[in-house]
Amino acid sequence: MLTWRDILQFADNGNPQPPRRVEKNLMQWQALLEPSVFHITRNRGTERPFSSQSCSVFSPGKYHCACCDQLLFDAEEKYDSGSGWPAFTQPYSADSVAYKLDRSHGMDRVEIVCNVCDAHLGHVFPDGPKPSGLRYCVNALALKKHEEGTH
Repeated sequence: MLTWRDILQFADNGNPQPPRRVEKNLMQWQALLEPSVFHITRNRGTERPFSSQSCSVFSPGKYHCACCDQLLFDAEEKYDSGSGWPAFTQPYSADSVAYKLDRSHGMDRVEIVCNVCDAHLGHVFPDGPKPSGLRYCVNALALKKHEEGTH
């Protein structure tokens, strides 16, 4: 189980090796993705809070990157944080997500990106439920859910 200390070490000292790499230039990503998904994942956008029904969906399944289909989160780790964005307590595996220090907008945060294609997912915070204490706050448009048994 990852902890906040692990997250800060990754952000400061380098992330786990990704299971594979998918690299495209911005024009290639733009041709593949819906404009709203491109804005969130490639331009580091943020969707409005409570703009997605995904916050209240807790059925079994796996959440994949909307850009490269890398498995990122399991629905078993999803919870209602009340923040207006889907929230998870852990990534699917330690090498699913990469971490970057983000000092934009006058805040110190840790950005989370897909470790395979560098898609912006959201941020992780140390205010989640026990036992990890982590809240992976993710833009719903950065995710594709595969229901159990479909992928």
